[in-house]
Amino acid sequence: MALDRRAELGEFLRSRRARLRPEELGLPDYGGRRRVPGLRREELAQLAGVSVDHYVRLEQGRTLHFSEAVLDAVARALRLGDVEREHLYRLARPFTGPAEDEPQLVRPGLRRLLDSTGDVPAYIVGRNTDVLAWNDLAAALITDFGALPPAERNLARLVFLDDGMRGLYADWRGKAEDVAAYLRLDAGRHPGDPSTQALVDELSVASPEFREIWSEHRLKDKTHGRYVYRHPVVGLLDLGFETLRPADDPDQALIAHTVEEGSPSHTALRLLASCTTTAPVARP
Repeated sequence: MALDRRAELGEFLRSRRARLRPEELGLPDYGGRRRVPGLRREELAQLAGVSVDHYVRLEQGRTLHFSEAVLDAVARALRLGDVEREHLYRLARPFTGPAEDEPQLVRPGLRRLLDSTGDVPAYIVGRNTDVLAWNDLAAALITDFGALPPAERNLARLVFLDDGMRGLYADWRGKAEDVAAYLRLDAGRHPGDPSTQALVDELSVASPEFREIWSEHRLKDKTHGRYVYRHPVVGLLDLGFETLRPADDPDQALIAHTVEEGSPSHTALRLLASCTTTAPVARP
């Protein structure tokens, strides 16, 4: 089963209406007598300068042929960020691509870059947060990806279903929200991919936390940031990360951690590297 884009579009727009406060937009709040939080459909349509019927048809997904002008107006009225705006466009336009059920192959250029990393943990992520390749330090830091069946080498599945991940991340909730946001963004890129819906269904059944976070319709692209790890062998590691994503192929990304030289985390990372028995090599 593929992603239901019409349902996804409606839920996304309703979630963004709900976060707007009428008083902040100069609209009456009717003495707090609103049945639902945020803006009504009629108010949103007025702010966007479109007819109520036109907006209702968009939110209900009756058609996926809306003009750029309408989508721009709705995005401005909802105060969407760049990532959210792109997501709206993907959901509200016809999808003509094939179902993405072919095996994912690591781009040769990214693999060469991964092969060149050795002093920092690095790995390659594909569609649906699948981990496609990694170096030894990434395996030592996060988990032994090579010991897992290929179907379980998935960040979303690991973060929400692997108990060890809850202890690994100092802010597990923040990591879980990030991963779910990346997964939802990817789902919008590939609405014809049945594996996306299968993964979402699996996590929704198995993890109450995933159901809660997924219902919030968070969106976030993986660019850069930091996570604090509580490693069972070397202790705390405060690591940044940078993402390299080819402009012509957004489906794969190289994630490389960074560390401040001379810091306690740098010392801990060097200790972790000394614990690995082989030279860092990219693993398929």
